[in-house]
Amino acid sequence: MPELKRLHADHAPAVLAFELANRAYFVASIPDRGDDFFDRFPDRHRAAPAEQEAGVCAFYLLVAEDGSVLGRFNLYDVEDGTARLGYRVAEHVAGRAVATATVRELCRTAAAVHGLRTLRAATSHDNAGSRRVLTKAGFIPVGPATAADLGGKSGSWYQRDLQP
Repeated sequence: MPELKRLHADHAPAVLAFELANRAYFVASIPDRGDDFFDRFPDRHRAAPAEQEAGVCAFYLLVAEDGSVLGRFNLYDVEDGTARLGYRVAEHVAGRAVATATVRELCRTAAAVHGLRTLRAATSHDNAGSRRVLTKAGFIPVGPATAADLGGKSGSWYQRDLQP
């Protein structure tokens, strides 16, 4: 059974493998991270625990029994009880409600562990899968997202108020 785990330094090889294996799949619906992301991945990954400790971000992985990463689920720009949600799942589990179930679980974790009251997420108009995940996970559209919010695409902001 896959498990949602807080990101740790020892996850680096599995996270990089996940990102590389799914790069082409991700680019079909979201902007590419670029070669620099992969070239500097070890440095970026080492910086993540400090960001978590500072309380500005919380990074989670959905990890399969074999240790492989099935998805990344991040809370960032944490401030005043609100955070932005970002997520991506591996192509081979897409369309199986994995993202929806994990976003729901992360909503519970965001409230219980991080004391958050509201989560916001932006998705482009052409990312039907992400819009479906957010809607099924209890998010509602709250307004337009600009090209600056979405790496050059237009879309919508979604929001979910969390139960205490």
